[in-house]
Amino acid sequence: MNPLAQQLNETLQREIPNVYAMLSNLGKNIYFPKEGILSQSAEAKSKATKFNATIGIATEGGQPMHLKLIQDTLSAYNPKDIYEYAPPAGKPELRTAWRAKMIKDNPSLESKSFGNPVVTNALTHGLSIIADLFADPDDAVIIPNKNWENYELTFGVRRGAAIVEYPLYNEDMQFNSEGLREALLAQKDKGKAIVLLNFPNNPTGYTPGPKEGDAIVAAILDAAEAGINVVAVTDDAYFGLFFEDSLQESLFPKLAGLHERVLAVKVDGATKEEFVWGFRVGFITFASESAAALAALEQKTLGIIRATISSGPHPSQTFVLRALQSPEYETQKAEKFEIMKRRANRVKSLLDSDRYGDTLQYYPFNSGYFMCLKLAGVTAEAVRSHLLNEYGIGAIALGETDLRVAFSCIEEEHLEELFDIIYKAVTEVAAH
Repeated sequence: MNPLAQQLNETLQREIPNVYAMLSNLGKNIYFPKEGILSQSAEAKSKATKFNATIGIATEGGQPMHLKLIQDTLSAYNPKDIYEYAPPAGKPELRTAWRAKMIKDNPSLESKSFGNPVVTNALTHGLSIIADLFADPDDAVIIPNKNWENYELTFGVRRGAAIVEYPLYNEDMQFNSEGLREALLAQKDKGKAIVLLNFPNNPTGYTPGPKEGDAIVAAILDAAEAGINVVAVTDDAYFGLFFEDSLQESLFPKLAGLHERVLAVKVDGATKEEFVWGFRVGFITFASESAAALAALEQKTLGIIRATISSGPHPSQTFVLRALQSPEYETQKAEKFEIMKRRANRVKSLLDSDRYGDTLQYYPFNSGYFMCLKLAGVTAEAVRSHLLNEYGIGAIALGETDLRVAFSCIEEEHLEELFDIIYKAVTEVAAH
């Protein structure tokens, strides 16, 4: 084992031994090289005042070399803020700005001890890093039965972890915290579990209420007190798009410092929150009372980043930073929120009317980008194919009964027509 990896492991063993026990074999062996091209280039950047012949970029006239035809489209930005490599941890100013945003959006974080967000190539990359650091073959990854299909690829296929599902909703059509508790306690023999909490949920658009949130935290605490080490990951991809009386904060603050056997990790990003999907800017944030442990976890995270993508794209980090610093940011965000809220409310009003009878039943939703219809008497795939082939309308079939509809990408004035056609398609498929 590399001495740097060993040093990081010793820090974690000393500071938070239960978290050390959560690491995968890769997580134990990974480290960020301190004596390599990046570290030497960083040192040269501050000291090489005459010539700096270290890192592999080209320069011209004291600026990063670039094509005029590209710079002409980006003339509002200084070349040094878009063409150079970003640091593996991300642009420092962006990390600071995102941390401040996290506290503003989650006021209960103010009293918690957590690290500086590390920039990832959006949320999928962030989750992949978590999988690399903590998931070994047969480790349990606990998710609800209505989930984002990429979890299976990221944790199951890539890392060989065992995907353990529980029903998302209970009999009262609220979050099934008892199902989560049972799935967690079933891992007592393994002594370890990774829990993914995705709110607003993809595909259903559901976010629990405050009491449900407390029950989720209580279930994780029960598992920790039963001797299970829990990596509790909040996948906050759609954070902030809360349209009703649901949780208004991430569960990350409640999980931070919950128990010595619980490692709280927040994975979020500008991708959906700031409507910049193609920018691919996400973040990983760890919580711990130990500053040394946070530093060690960050170094291991940087090791994964260095070994995979080296660093994230600099231009998009600069674009997001400028947006966060703009005096127009809050106003424009509020405008987009209201558009999304009106769309969600319009969908709900249509489905709650007598317009479609009992044909278009749906799962509870109150947030995010999506909602899910629960079809009866027809398969979701048959309806999906019929919609596409006969009406030129796309939707996502999930399992036998669920049809996911993204109201996020349908203008409010078109929602009535959309659901009228879905209703027609369901009745036509049922008739045949």
